[in-house]
Amino acid sequence: MRTYDFSPLYRSFVGFDRMAGLIDAATQQLDSGNAYPPYNVAQIDDDNYRIELAVAGFGDHELEIESHENVLTVTGRKAKLADNDDGTTYLHRGIAERGFERRFQLADHVHVTGADLQNGLLVITLLRELPEALKPRKIAIGSQNDKNLIAKKPSRKAKAA
Repeated sequence: MRTYDFSPLYRSFVGFDRMAGLIDAATQQLDSGNAYPPYNVAQIDDDNYRIELAVAGFGDHELEIESHENVLTVTGRKAKLADNDDGTTYLHRGIAERGFERRFQLADHVHVTGADLQNGLLVITLLRELPEALKPRKIAIGSQNDKNLIAKKPSRKAKAA
């Protein structure tokens, strides 16, 4: 796989070093080749998202979901079972029951609202909640008496003598 040099991003954009770091991390994650467990990411509407992970063979007590500093981590730890615990001898084991850890980088103001496990599919629902200060607002023309707007201050230029 190709490697990309993102150093021009660090030179050209002030304050976007986090963005360049995320791009670096994404390319490294692609190079790692770890595709287990398979997952889907869906956008339901403008502010609602869903992550679906195929975790066949795992129970809810064997899965852990943690969200910390814009990183969502899903971990699965399967208890080791001996081949003859229940007297069954497996001729072929095609269901992957190995442990895993999958990380998702969340955007700012995205929060986990719930998780559900049904039929081997772990569904995590996410919601983006923008604070009022970040939402766009319309300003009417001629709104000089609006208390929310900053009033113009008189100029402090010295008068010529």
